Amino acid sequence: MKTAPSAGLTPYIPFDRASGVPFYTQIYDGYRMAILSGRLGPGQRLPSTRTLAAELQISRLPVLNAFEQLLHEGYLEGKVGSGTYVRDCIPDEVARPMRLRRAMPPTPKRPFVVTPSPRRSRRDDGSGVFKSLPALDRFPNETFARLTRRHAGRLSEDLLAYADPGGYAPLRDAIAAYLRTARAVDCDPDQVIVVSGSQMGLRLAAMTLATPESIACMEDPGYRGARSALAGSAASIAPIAVDSDGIDVAAIAQLGERARLVYVTPSHQYPLGVSLGVSRRLELLGWAERNESWILEDDYDSEFRYSSRTLGALQGMDTGDRVIYLGTFSKVLFPALRLGYLVVPHELIPRFIRMREALDLFSPLLYQLVLTDFLREGHFARHLRRMRAIYLARRNALIAAIREHAGDVLTIENTDAGLHLVTFIPEHVDDLEVARRAADHGLFPAPLSACYATAPRRAGLILGFGGANEQVLTEGVRTLAGLVRDCRQP
Repeated sequence: MKTAPSAGLTPYIPFDRASGVPFYTQIYDGYRMAILSGRLGPGQRLPSTRTLAAELQISRLPVLNAFEQLLHEGYLEGKVGSGTYVRDCIPDEVARPMRLRRAMPPTPKRPFVVTPSPRRSRRDDGSGVFKSLPALDRFPNETFARLTRRHAGRLSEDLLAYADPGGYAPLRDAIAAYLRTARAVDCDPDQVIVVSGSQMGLRLAAMTLATPESIACMEDPGYRGARSALAGSAASIAPIAVDSDGIDVAAIAQLGERARLVYVTPSHQYPLGVSLGVSRRLELLGWAERNESWILEDDYDSEFRYSSRTLGALQGMDTGDRVIYLGTFSKVLFPALRLGYLVVPHELIPRFIRMREALDLFSPLLYQLVLTDFLREGHFARHLRRMRAIYLARRNALIAAIREHAGDVLTIENTDAGLHLVTFIPEHVDDLEVARRAADHGLFPAPLSACYATAPRRAGLILGFGGANEQVLTEGVRTLAGLVRDCRQP
């Protein structure tokens, strides 16, 4: 039986302001399909029409019209003084669209070149401007501490003993409900495995699925943590180029049957920020099913979008059960929490659990108990809403500062999501050298070239903005612009 998600979450529905399809139609179709597919279960409460209109950044009238139609057709029911709910009589059945596939021309395989890691300053202690951190100064510490005290003071003998390697069952239930609602992930609690952060999830997936004969593909440029996890497995690594539509699926297909695993960040590619387009998503899913290969989807910062609504999770489009979905609470809450999760196909659950037990048995239970209440009592949803507004203001301040103080040396692209911006720097400027000098000033931009496994195609700086306020970001840009100018070759 599926459990309703935590209070206050706005369910994900596909919505495109520029599509030409009337807003009313998109909302109606989105909620109807969410109900029929089981992502919105019987008795689940919907957001108010005012809240949904604000979330979609449209007037309230299309939302009212769509809800009225859904009420009239029997999908929803209103309860006086309580809200609008999915009717109990809606069957919990799955209705999925057919996939369309099209071939793409082959792309030649690229040579594998290892880019050296940037040197780290002694002052790089986890704090500093432009680091990839959430707004730790805005975390609801008092609420989290109260929930921690609640559980720390009443741990039973059972809770003090060994725990389920898959995770605390109520937490898995709450995560599954959240993912179904907010990210259109098709899952039940049994498929959720709680891990000690996303890096553990990456390592677990790589060790479970990779073999000495296989090739593991990943985006290039891409997340260095994923490259490290894949490098620790038995597979060979193949870097695959990323363009404006995401990873090059044709290049993956050219590798043949040995390509057994593909790591992607489809909602917000790290580090370039592009989204994997619909046609590429369908190509990738079709390839994985035909090749009997696996896709590891990292949805690491999908909660934060500012100027458009993202597609739902790739996993939710998968009818062949080829996607392993990875998420983390490190960016949404705080990194020291060390809790993330995998959603794995049913056939893989025993293999993942055996490998999890071999690695570290289970994640610490106390924070799992606390996080369960944080999700179920609505604190998580409220925190997300607050953070979106805060991160939007910080992003806007960073963009404005770059345009005013660094427009001659920093070029911005893809700014509509996440907690970082990619800025490209002039030719003949070494981004590794800029990063080294910046660290001496308490600034910690990440060099783009270090994200390439092949020869870097562009140099740039990755600027995290979540962990610093607007004034600090502006001052940081002024200093960074001067450093880039100083590193220009005569």
